[in-house]
Order: sequence, then structure tokens, then C-alpha cells
Amino acid sequence: MDFQLKTLSTAQAANEKTDALIVLFAESGSTESLSKSIRSDALAALMEDARKAGDLPAKAGKLLALYRPAGVTSPRVLLASTGDGSANAVRTAVVAAVQAAKVQAPKRLTIVFAQEATASAVRAAVLAAADASYVYTTTKPKADARSIRQLVLGVPDAKALSSAFAEASATVAGIELAKEWGNRPGNHSTPTLLAGAAQELGRLPRIQCEVLGPKEVTKLGMGSFAAVAQGSSEPLRFIVLRYQGAAKSAAPVVLVGKGITFDTGGVSLKPAAEMDEMKFDMCGAASVLGVFRTLAELKPEINVVGLIPSCENMNDGKALKPGDVVTSLSGQTIEVLNTDAEGRLILCDALSYAERFAPAAVIDIATLTGACVIALGGVRSGLFSSDDSLAAALSAAGEQSQDPCWRLPLDDEYGEGLKSNFADVANIAGRAGGAITAAKFLQRFTSAFPWAHLDIAGTAWKSGAAKGSTGRPVGLLVSYLLARAASAGAPAEAAPRKAARKARATT
Repeated sequence: MDFQLKTLSTAQAANEKTDALIVLFAESGSTESLSKSIRSDALAALMEDARKAGDLPAKAGKLLALYRPAGVTSPRVLLASTGDGSANAVRTAVVAAVQAAKVQAPKRLTIVFAQEATASAVRAAVLAAADASYVYTTTKPKADARSIRQLVLGVPDAKALSSAFAEASATVAGIELAKEWGNRPGNHSTPTLLAGAAQELGRLPRIQCEVLGPKEVTKLGMGSFAAVAQGSSEPLRFIVLRYQGAAKSAAPVVLVGKGITFDTGGVSLKPAAEMDEMKFDMCGAASVLGVFRTLAELKPEINVVGLIPSCENMNDGKALKPGDVVTSLSGQTIEVLNTDAEGRLILCDALSYAERFAPAAVIDIATLTGACVIALGGVRSGLFSSDDSLAAALSAAGEQSQDPCWRLPLDDEYGEGLKSNFADVANIAGRAGGAITAAKFLQRFTSAFPWAHLDIAGTAWKSGAAKGSTGRPVGLLVSYLLARAASAGAPAEAAPRKAARKARATT
């Protein structure tokens, strides 16, 4: 979709040539801000009349649809209440309004703020409009015929909000890339095809891509990752993306995305019901691709590395079996008690590989556990971290981007269930605290750097009638990286890096 930011008052918006016009109307300060223009502004008069008549309640997301109202060029107008005008309320209103407007298949859609717009409200409006109008097309190309082609966002002062608008538009590009790959069926999203998508990103400014195959992975000693892939005819791929926006000496942030392009559960076979949704098991990888797409557009002054271990978890005579013991890149042996706990087996080798970059921080993103879905549902991603400052920064980024997460504990006692009589560690513990014990498994491979784990099993996709990838947590990660870039060079940044290097040297 083509996004445009434009300086528009409601009086100017009334003359805007567009297929549909959405007017965002906040209750707070409405009378004062509109009273000056009611006599000459058709839209302002309509909003004031609707408010007084009770036809436009103050609750965010409430709509009033008008057809060819007098004094307005657009044939269709939607008055949308944004309640208190907060970013969350704006998102609610825009999603409701765009979903209502797209029923008529408009090609050009205009959204205008009736009052002053904050940077956070502009970001929320752009992201919400994109989310509500997104159409998957890879294996359903005719669906694009009804999509919105151009969206104009009208604000009182476009220049003052251009930075927020640019950030939001670039984030949309990343989210939609993540959505498209997350939504692809398994036969259109193999490890090889996923690597091809990463190589395409390698053609963008400041991005480099390297792809390793089975021979290279085996030579490196990634026995845990290779073991998961051995039951599939599709060869594994280990994808290494690099974005350089700062000096080469600046320690990078490393993002590790789980790339299981289809998960049958292996020998520990999943139930047939809803197994089709296991195509979404690579949404962590898709989010890493999405972040790099956004980085190429925004060009922040930060270095970022993306690591994507990608394979299928399938069954044949060579497949990994319960009770097998594999050796990870770190040298730790792992007893595989359940082959459906495969995500942590590929991530642990990628986390060990991340050490070579002497990272400032490492964040892994994975659709890891059903237990996290039970704990947090589809609202917040699970956050686990061995570093309080990193956890706080990610939590703040989640709130700022409306892509929230929630920190869960990592007490040592949760790791007791991972003890094994036959290896250094087992890949599962009991049912209790399953999301936490999975994180405790990963933590064993992260002593050399500040680390956080995002369990997105509940937030990466939706089921039911709205089935599809959400593109999360691209927004959270982009917000975190931009904030980190903005504070680069501050003394608080230096301490974690030194600690990471020191820890690496002593392992």
C-alpha cells in the first residue's frame, strides 16, 4: 500500500478527492476545537451535530456512516470516535473504520484527525490501517483485486509528524513481510525458500546475507540443530543476516528467530486437528526478516545480526527419536525426551553461534510453547531475560509500539526438571511452568551475553475465522532497536558489552 502524509484540516478534508473518508474524532476538547469552524466546516458541523444527538458515542471504535453528506466531496464518510484520543484508542477506532470502509473496496482511502495528533497517535493510525487492510496474496493472488491501493493520512501539521509517519510506514513494510511469510503454507515456505527471502533482503542498503547448508552446519558442530532436520527431505538452512548502521567496532544486537517451516511434532506426533497451523512455527524467523526489511528503510545507527536456524520437523526412518542424545554446538549433550520440543533444540545452537559476534544483547524470538498461550493468551508475548535492563527496555518498547509483552520468572528451581541421567540436560521438564522450563533450557546457552527470550506462541498468529499471521513482534523489536540506536554512546550502553566480552572469554 502507498502511504502518504498530508496537512489537512477537516475543512480541507471535506474537499479531498477520495473513495472513502474516515474522520477521527476525540471526545476530549471536542467542543472547544470544533466550535471555531462549525459555521464554515461541513465535517466539523456533522461531528458536532452527531455528538449532540448521541449518534457518535465517545467510546473508541464507535462509528457513524454517512453517504454523500452535503458539503463533502467523498461519497462515503465514516465518523469514528477515538475516545480519549490515546494511541490505543486511535488504533481501535482506525481498525473498526477501515474494516467498515473496505467492504466497498475503495482504492484510495483518506483518514483525517479532526484535532491535534500526537506522534504516538500517528504511528497507531498507520499501523492499524495497514493491519485492517492487509490482504494475503502469495497463494491467493486474486485477493489483491479488492485491496486498498493508497492511504492518505491527514493531520494538522504534516511536517511536525513526518518522522513518526516514516517510522510507522517502514515498520508496516516489515510487519507485512513477516505476515506474508508466516501465512505461506509449508510447501511455499521451505528452509530453502526462506533463505531465498533473506538473500533478497541482502540486496538492500547496509544488509549482507550468508546462508549455510547441512555440510557447513555439521562442520560447525551444530549437532542439536542437525538432529531435528534429519527426518525431512528438505535440507536445513542456517541464515546469517547482518545490518551495519554503526561503526564496525560497535557491538551488535543479535536477533535469533526460530525457523521451523513446518512442525509435525516428529515421532512425538501432534494431533491432526489444527496441525495445518504449524506452518506458523517459523514466525520467529519471519519476524527477523521483517525487522531487517524495516532497518533497510530507516537506516538507524546500530549494528544488528539476524540468525535463523531453519528446517522442518518431519518423520522418516532417520528421524530423531525420544531418548536420543545429541551434542550441541556448546558441547552440552541433550536427551531428547519429546521430539515436539524441537524449537529449543535448533535455537540453542544458534544462541551458541551468537557468541562469536561479542554481542551487546541477544534476543531470541520463537513460537515455543503452548504453555505460554495458556498463561498469556494472544494479548502479550512472554518475555524472559537474564538481564533486568534488557527486560525493561523490551517491555517499554512493547508498550510504545502497542506490541506488548509480559516478563515471567527464571528462578533456578524451575530448571530442576531438566535434569537427565543420560545427558547434561533434557529437552523438556514436566507440564507445570512449561514456558518457563523451556526458557530455562535456552538460558543454559546464554551465559556469555545479556539475553532475552520472547515466546510468541500466543501472539504470532490468530486462529478461527481471522486465521493468519499477525506480524508480531516486529513492532516491538523495531521500537527497541530504534530506542537503543538513539541512546548509542551513553555510558549505560557500555557496561553490558564489556560484561558480555568478559563472560565469553572465560567460558
